[in-house]
Amino acid sequence: MKNDHIYLDNAATTRTDPDVVQAMLPYFTETYAVASSQFSHTPGIMSKEGLDHSRQIIADKLNVSPTQIVFTSGGTESNNLAIKGTFAAFKGQKNHIICSKVEHNSVLHTCQYLERNGAQVTYLDVDKEGFIDPVQLENAIVDNTFLVSIQHGNQEVGTLQDIELISKICNDKGVAFHTDAALTFTKLPLDLGEIKVDLMTLSAHKIHGPKGVGALYIRKDTPIEKLVHGGYSEFDKRPGTENVSGIVGFGKAVEIASEEHVQHLNKLQKRLLDGFEKNINGFRINGSLDMSKRIPGNLNVSFDYIEGESVVLHMDMKGVAIITGSACFSRSLEPSYVMMGMGFTHERAHGSIRFTMSRFNTEDEMDEVVNSIKEIVENLRRISPLKN
Repeated sequence: MKNDHIYLDNAATTRTDPDVVQAMLPYFTETYAVASSQFSHTPGIMSKEGLDHSRQIIADKLNVSPTQIVFTSGGTESNNLAIKGTFAAFKGQKNHIICSKVEHNSVLHTCQYLERNGAQVTYLDVDKEGFIDPVQLENAIVDNTFLVSIQHGNQEVGTLQDIELISKICNDKGVAFHTDAALTFTKLPLDLGEIKVDLMTLSAHKIHGPKGVGALYIRKDTPIEKLVHGGYSEFDKRPGTENVSGIVGFGKAVEIASEEHVQHLNKLQKRLLDGFEKNINGFRINGSLDMSKRIPGNLNVSFDYIEGESVVLHMDMKGVAIITGSACFSRSLEPSYVMMGMGFTHERAHGSIRFTMSRFNTEDEMDEVVNSIKEIVENLRRISPLKN
């Protein structure tokens, strides 16, 4: 990527922090033994210490015990382990799952897979800003329900669900609650000593850590079975040789994350939104209109009479990376399932554009983006058949 390229697709992945890379390097060429060799030799002990230190950092951030953090290959595996693992644990007893219609595909596709294998799934509606109805959730829980899986922050429009309220509903009903917090971990307070979440998905590459590593928080005594067999690592929940270098990078990324970074994201979000409001007519915000109920650094908008794909391609030619629809759905010609789930038209869904910022972005970049978008929107509207 060119040094002058403006990258605003940080909900898909983030630049790995240079300090994270430096923390990882020794675990490739110096401290490279497998952590399970801790009982055999000193190099194994050193690797295990690096792994345990990162586990402690992540546990402290959530205010939980390190024995409740299970490392995985990323958010997708964590979501699969949470849902399939609890389904297996309850098999023959309960088989009803509840999720929303706008969950990440790693949740939706897992639930659809389990439907084909004996599960019953209720897919909750969301309103025009992407929020579930807590009353609908409560009414959907039946005696056969074993799991509710509702994301903390939406990957596309950034809407934040009230997981504290959801956790209370689930706790009162005696049902396990899983939330995908891949995009909100370190950006928002998540004190699991205060909020009773049973399972929480985390991911390193969303927070300036390396790709290929994530974690699943599993509250003590939560029924869950492992998906992979072969060994006893990760508290016998996820066998296989641990990605020690990646885990060390994950821990470093969490250690670096700060409230100052979050405030910077909020400032960039406001700068971009203010620029659109002052310079461009005919745009609409997708997701929560209350910026405090969005993932910090997320802005999803639609420009009237314009296809989002056209804007994305023109912006790329100007050296700005943005996305239309969700990053995992962009190869499809279908409109965004998140936007359709929120009740929007095909035109608005196809026109949605997601801007997601990181702490490496600047306010000057936001101004440049506004100017580029203004020019592109004006040019595209002149030739748009949609306005006629």
